[in-house]
Amino acid sequence: MREITPKKIIERKGKEKITMVTAYDYPSAMLADKAGMDIVFVGDSLGMVVYGEQNTLNVSMEQMVFHTRAVAKAVKRALVLADMPFGSYEVSVEEGVRNAIRLIQAGADAVKIEGGHDHRELVRKLVRMGIPVMGHTGLTPQRYLRLGGYRLMGENEEEIEEILRDARALEKAGAFAVVLEFTLADVAKLVTEEISIPTIGIGSGPWVDGQVLVWHDLLGIYENVPPFVKKYADIGGMIRLALENYREDVKEGKFPGKGHYWEFLDKDDFRKKAQRALEMLEKD
Repeated sequence: MREITPKKIIERKGKEKITMVTAYDYPSAMLADKAGMDIVFVGDSLGMVVYGEQNTLNVSMEQMVFHTRAVAKAVKRALVLADMPFGSYEVSVEEGVRNAIRLIQAGADAVKIEGGHDHRELVRKLVRMGIPVMGHTGLTPQRYLRLGGYRLMGENEEEIEEILRDARALEKAGAFAVVLEFTLADVAKLVTEEISIPTIGIGSGPWVDGQVLVWHDLLGIYENVPPFVKKYADIGGMIRLALENYREDVKEGKFPGKGHYWEFLDKDDFRKKAQRALEMLEKD
């Protein structure tokens, strides 16, 4: 068992901020774990940032299992959380259970499900089986078609009520935490005060129990990021510069240089061996 467990995440509510970041492959997960992240999250956002999709709706269970397995191999300390992709749990509780089991068998410590009240029976079933669940309300990207796009949530009474209903349903069903995405900070604060499990915010202000960001966004791999993201690096710029320098070195014959290749020290010995090799080829 890894050091960070759902129980320890719950115990941090109101005491210590929770850190969570996405990772989709072995090296990224290894770095996130070594950096001391509490939760390494294999999010279905990989559809957009890894595979170039316009949304998360085309992410498959096979993709989630594949990436979860790679991440789980790298993480020694943090809790590994895997997303349940669109279509993997909506049809029935039984199908949701089967797919959650696949992610746990791939190495995840817990699964995340978008929505709250609508999927309370699935959450309850999974928790009873021993599979920890994190919920997700506010902006739920898998429902962006119904929501009318990726937009700020909680601006009217109906949305505030729905967010609160989801959070309370998740708490009652046994979820160990809930993500609040792109929600007005006042609403996120209200939810955080109203439930006993931790809230993890993304674009939802400072009054939550923790924060999550997408790997590619916080590292500045892409130029355009959501408005709520703080770029902590310009990795994209650094990668481009390195590639440009490599291209120029190759074009100008500067790479490979001395120290990047090996050759015969005794040229006469090389010529003799090369001649014999050519003679053997002639015989063949």
